[in-house]
Amino acid sequence: MVLLVTSDNEQFVVDKEVAERSVLIKNMLEDVGESDQPIPLPNVSSSVLKKVLEYCEHHRGEPLPPADSSENDDARKRTTDISEWDQKFITVDQEMLFEIILAANYLDIKPLLDVGCKTVANMIKGKTPEEIRKLFNIVNDFTPEEEVRLIATSYDLV
Repeated sequence: MVLLVTSDNEQFVVDKEVAERSVLIKNMLEDVGESDQPIPLPNVSSSVLKKVLEYCEHHRGEPLPPADSSENDDARKRTTDISEWDQKFITVDQEMLFEIILAANYLDIKPLLDVGCKTVANMIKGKTPEEIRKLFNIVNDFTPEEEVRLIATSYDLV
């Protein structure tokens, strides 16, 4: 068992196999050896870690992507398919979605990072820049002149 401590000081006792879905935690465990030392996760809150652990528990036992999986990276990144369980899992509010993506990146859990990023990609697929701004509450900071220039140059590219 592994003891994880979140940014809000909540402690989680987690099965080692589940915790090692995270490359960061796996490396930390290798560094400290067999120890009861808690592993601090200063960039992850307890509510987000609960979701991350739910994901890791569900995917326990599945092969981890190899560390040097650059050949598979292109194919993996190009597809936006997400399994049914992962789709249900990642159906959360926008703030939690982005927190999960940040945690997956920090904890180095590539498959979870992929699920989060593919979800965002699917959210914006086929939308106009204005629809994307509305979806993510992004203020359009282009002047009307800049917008005209951007539209003109985008037609030149086609």
